[in-house]
Amino acid sequence: MKNIDSFTHLRGESIFVDDIITRQDTLFGLTFDSPKAHGKIISVNYAKAEAVPGVIKIFTYKDILGENQIGGIIPDEELWAEKEVHFIGQPIAFIVAKSEKIAKKAKQLIEIEIEELPVITTAKEAKEKGSFINAPRSFNLGNTENAFKNSDFIFTGETFSNGQEHLYLETQGCYAIPQENGNIKLISSTQGPTAVQKTTAKVLGVPMHKIEVDVTRLGGGFGGKEDQATPWAVMTAVAVQHLKKPVKYILNRHDDLRMTGKRHPYQSSFKIGINKDLKITAFEAEFLQNSGAAADLSPAIAERTLFHATNSYFIPNVQTTVLSCKTNLPPNTAFRGFGGPQGMFVIESAITYAADKLGINKKEIQEKNLLKEGDSFSYGQIAKQVEALNSWETATTNFDLKTLKSTVQKFNQENTLYKKGLSLMPITFGISFTNTPMNHARALVHIYQDGSVGVSTGAVEMGQGVNTKMLQVAYQTLGISPDKVKLETTNTTRVANTSPTAASATADLNGKAVLKACTLLIERLKVVAAKMLSVATEEVSITENVVFVNGKNSDLSWEKLIAEAMLQRVALSENAHYATPKIHFDKSKEKGHPFAYHVYGTAITQVTLDCIRGTYEIDFVKIAHDFGKSMNFGIDIGQVEGALAQGIGWMTMEEIAYDKNGRLLSNALSTYKVPDVFSAPKSVEIIPLKTKGNDMAILKSKAVGEPPLMYGIGSYFAIQDAIKQFNPNAELKFHSPYTPEKVLMDLYAEN
Repeated sequence: MKNIDSFTHLRGESIFVDDIITRQDTLFGLTFDSPKAHGKIISVNYAKAEAVPGVIKIFTYKDILGENQIGGIIPDEELWAEKEVHFIGQPIAFIVAKSEKIAKKAKQLIEIEIEELPVITTAKEAKEKGSFINAPRSFNLGNTENAFKNSDFIFTGETFSNGQEHLYLETQGCYAIPQENGNIKLISSTQGPTAVQKTTAKVLGVPMHKIEVDVTRLGGGFGGKEDQATPWAVMTAVAVQHLKKPVKYILNRHDDLRMTGKRHPYQSSFKIGINKDLKITAFEAEFLQNSGAAADLSPAIAERTLFHATNSYFIPNVQTTVLSCKTNLPPNTAFRGFGGPQGMFVIESAITYAADKLGINKKEIQEKNLLKEGDSFSYGQIAKQVEALNSWETATTNFDLKTLKSTVQKFNQENTLYKKGLSLMPITFGISFTNTPMNHARALVHIYQDGSVGVSTGAVEMGQGVNTKMLQVAYQTLGISPDKVKLETTNTTRVANTSPTAASATADLNGKAVLKACTLLIERLKVVAAKMLSVATEEVSITENVVFVNGKNSDLSWEKLIAEAMLQRVALSENAHYATPKIHFDKSKEKGHPFAYHVYGTAITQVTLDCIRGTYEIDFVKIAHDFGKSMNFGIDIGQVEGALAQGIGWMTMEEIAYDKNGRLLSNALSTYKVPDVFSAPKSVEIIPLKTKGNDMAILKSKAVGEPPLMYGIGSYFAIQDAIKQFNPNAELKFHSPYTPEKVLMDLYAEN
């Protein structure tokens, strides 16, 4: 089935927040934010700005009737700064005017005096100064101290992985509309409608039922709208609470870049022990997470780094620790992979470094240590239905790795100024929110009198095709044609208390809820049909809008069945709840079974490096991926391709840069580069693994949003391999992204 949004997307008819026709009395908001990264607010003079014709009101913390707090995991983030500012871009006030142009004019007239305080921009500096968001977390397995004593080889090193800007096509925004009796409707570009509802209610000092959040779709999110869509919606709601008029606020690109958090940069160190048989005996890592000025989702992201610190490998002795370091940057936040990629980059760097020192191919260590059935992860979960070796062998066999290697070798022998590099990147990624209570969802399904169906879930469509998958579950379960089913907007009034659309778990959680609701409806309808046809209920089935009896067409149509059900007063609405079974995790012991299942895969990446210029092209990426039993291969392939491109961008070219004063230097698309058609792989080939699928996945179709991003890590090591072909004496460094400048320096570096 094709993506149900394709037609309106292509024609430009799909509705996003900024496309909504506004009421005539709509006002427009704009944030006044801190020009300094850290300091005490001495004074703010709004007089000149307030005097500008068309300015209605400038809101500050003094106008908040509830609590001036938007922190989720840890309450450490004010909506509007009161006494201190902690990063450039921190909101201080909210200007509401008759037009955006007037608000911009007023913003320039606000006078602020800040007594500057010391600024911390790196995780290492934060650690040295004891500046942390919360207590460190550690996962342990076996005994690393004893294991290192018995290791034949021990290697230590450091890595750095930079942040990454989400760069969703649709910037952050919200349109807030007053309703009767003090109620407010928020049309928000958010991955977390309930988070927006809950936080807004807290700040406004009203019950949650006073706030309705509605989401049609997002123009991209990638995690950047999981928590960080919330403040902009809350600001508009505060204004509506006071002014009783609609308020719209859409961030422009520069404001969005400056004021929002990114993927977390990590400065990490590793120690790896290996025996002569190339088995990894022990692994230790310390991850310094640059969290920014407030917690946001950093503690949860740090946790997932630990969950994925050993990637696809079984290591019997593990000790990994993560420290969430508080700095004076915008609070960093969720990004596709949610801390997992940062962890995987470190273990892959450690293996690469060890292989280089031992003078062997990295592949030998990787293959020797792949997870097998029954192996234990460092967090206590036992690996089941493991596809690590299957994906590795499928990739190396189907793509003929032996020939690929010989072709690269021949090319490198014949060329001096161009070199090719090759890498293999296995992945293992757990699917579920690691915070167990978040793994639940609901669906509300209505069958109308004419047989048409409306489906509401907590899933937010943001380009990943989740609405299409929900529609598939509904029409297939009900046995009707897809044109009879409508996917409603995501709305907190229809489906309450939802988890955010994140963690690659959305299709599973919401799909299972839709499946449950539709199954209950069909069970009731079969009873009606059985009575109408004078047969046993178990003989009845519904397929292609017709009731069948023992597999034979009864000529009883779906529409007639629904009409009869109405006459019999049978309930044609169902509200179903699904909670993922079996999963659990004890944070006091750092042990448990946090994931419903894992997704596996292996990517082979080849690059060609220009050894004069330091530039490179990605020749191909060949992937064997674990889709389970894909329910929509077209959508799933698109997700793999998109995630891969985003991963390559993170590893090769997307470079976040701040100066020592905490000012964002990569603040425009002229200074922040993302992959375009010229930097994408020349070819991407994806083959599905042959597997049984997993019952914990919706219709055995495994999650596909986040795992493929990690394939992009392979591009880093393919480039590094090409450098070593040119300069065998080059000392390996692990500092991403691998920009042409860094490549050029490594090409001609001396030991």
